[in-house]
Amino acid sequence: MALQDLVRLILPKEDHFYDLLEQQAKLAHEGAQALKKLADGDTIASVRSEVHATEKRGDKVAHEVEDALAKTFVTPIDREDIHKLSSLLDDILDRAHATASAFDMFSIGEPSESARGLMALLVRMTERLERLMPCLRKHDWAGTREGTRELKKMEKEGDEIYRGAMRGLFSDASIDARSLIREKEVIELLEDACDTCEDVAEYLTNLSVKHG
Repeated sequence: MALQDLVRLILPKEDHFYDLLEQQAKLAHEGAQALKKLADGDTIASVRSEVHATEKRGDKVAHEVEDALAKTFVTPIDREDIHKLSSLLDDILDRAHATASAFDMFSIGEPSESARGLMALLVRMTERLERLMPCLRKHDWAGTREGTRELKKMEKEGDEIYRGAMRGLFSDASIDARSLIREKEVIELLEDACDTCEDVAEYLTNLSVKHG
């Protein structure tokens, strides 16, 4: 048994880190749901404002994680694992906010079919992450692996949407350069957000192997 594991058995653990990570996963899902309102007909201004507010709440929780790590001697899992998971979950919200900002900055009237598909997928992936994160608290490594496999399958759906969108953009001789750039930026931001959900899943898989 490693010295750090032995110390964890003797000293009380700061389990509020699980609360913070679960809160971040919940906020990531809320941000994805807010972003999808673009596909449901809400105005760009209202969606951007809602996603921005959610992202700010996410930043606050991420800072709480950093502050707590600096003050806590014994953490329930390795501090670098907590920090990495927190950073990845915060990145999902950052990408959702960047997408909403891109719609505003480029004055995009409404999302394309591909963008709608990726928005819907991001909602599904973040919802699965929100349900998966409590497995970490319970040390339910079998449940963790099951959830991460589902997320990896979802990410492959995102890859298909992304490739189809890129093929469509670059094979359409009638599209003007500005429209191509706008759509490409939005699709890439959404795909990055979905990829980051998979990054969280991959990190949780590694933890299940490390501790399970």
